[in-house]
Amino acid sequence: MKVVFLCGGIGKRMFPITEDKFLLDFLGKTLLEHQMETAKEAGLNHFLIIGNPANIEQIEQITKITSGVKIELALQRQPMGIADALKSAEPFLDSDIMVVNPNDVFTASAYTGLLQGSEKKSATSYMLGYEVNDYFPGGYLAIDSANELKHIVEKPKPGEEPSHLVNLLVHLHTKPKKLLEYIENAETTRDDVYERALDNLVKDGYKIKVVPYTDFWAPIKYPWHIFQAVKYFLNAIQPHVSASASISEKATIEGRVTLGDNVRVLENAVIRGPAYIGPNSIIGNNALVRDYSHIGADCVIGYSTEVKNSYIGDGCWFHSSYIGDSIIGKGCSFGAGTVLANFRFDEQNVSVMVADEAIDTGLDKLGAIVGNNCKTGVNASITPGIKIGPNSIVGPHVYLTKDLGADEIILAEPRYQSLPNQVEPDKAKRRELKERLDRLE
Repeated sequence: MKVVFLCGGIGKRMFPITEDKFLLDFLGKTLLEHQMETAKEAGLNHFLIIGNPANIEQIEQITKITSGVKIELALQRQPMGIADALKSAEPFLDSDIMVVNPNDVFTASAYTGLLQGSEKKSATSYMLGYEVNDYFPGGYLAIDSANELKHIVEKPKPGEEPSHLVNLLVHLHTKPKKLLEYIENAETTRDDVYERALDNLVKDGYKIKVVPYTDFWAPIKYPWHIFQAVKYFLNAIQPHVSASASISEKATIEGRVTLGDNVRVLENAVIRGPAYIGPNSIIGNNALVRDYSHIGADCVIGYSTEVKNSYIGDGCWFHSSYIGDSIIGKGCSFGAGTVLANFRFDEQNVSVMVADEAIDTGLDKLGAIVGNNCKTGVNASITPGIKIGPNSIVGPHVYLTKDLGADEIILAEPRYQSLPNQVEPDKAKRRELKERLDRLE
């Protein structure tokens, strides 16, 4: 059995987070690495990864550090959906395959459920169905009394769902060549060639069995879905403090906390788990890290900073800041007094603008979503649900109430204005400052 990871697409709803979702880091490993480990738990160790020209080199680097598995690579030159991805990898699809969306987080029982369901060999294909109570922007399944697929409805309007069963993209196909034939002949004006091919297989008498899945599932479709993945991974690991970590006797560590290599926790700092602190990071004096916070490598959570339920990328620096329920990309630096507000005055859910549409996140607490390499000046304030594009700067004393695009600066004096960002950080200076901190006793 070969597991096919679909890594060739481009996320359109994740901005300002520009990293491919399967390359997001959790507990020091990419999501793709976690996906392979999950499959290995189910006894699967042969993988085909379909990448695109922009990410295939990163995927190759991951394969070089992954042992105990067989990995093949295929290239999807354009992000044209699942069907095109499988067509791109046709030479590798010579036996039973498991087609998987690596941007969804799920347990090994997803694989074992399909494998057990296929043991009777009563169908051509097998797919997971997950029952939801609230509307989900994905494919819905219409099934008969024998749990056999009748029809897939891709992204129906709210209220028009054919059932409460959504399509979780972990599909087992015993006749991949036949599937490719139907993909080639599918006719549609939407981005659902793969789904139409499955529908046509059913119409022509091929059986597709829907296997119920009831364990954990966290699809990452929007940036705030990262929070669910963080909770899953932090709940799944045992607390661990690296032998090379340094913790002041005056610091407080409570709950499920993982500290990576060479982490330093200074006097009067408090870490209340679940929490993860990546290698070489510093938790400064009087800092507070709590409630499912995930902090990457080489970060400085400086004096009197509070981080609550936030995902922070590698190489971020903060000082006397409040970071609540926020998603922060890599290489960001926040000036003293920066506040990422996370709660509306009217206590309603926070909405986020996605492609000119206000999306209700379902969260009553959500701070900022900040891309890579952003900076804030002192006393900057950012209201709930605001997005800041990569390589942008929020100036001192700015009260930001609207999204800021990529490569922009917004200043409060002499008046608010957006300008091209022409600031080029001095990386050598950053290294010098970090080395100076490392030398402190």
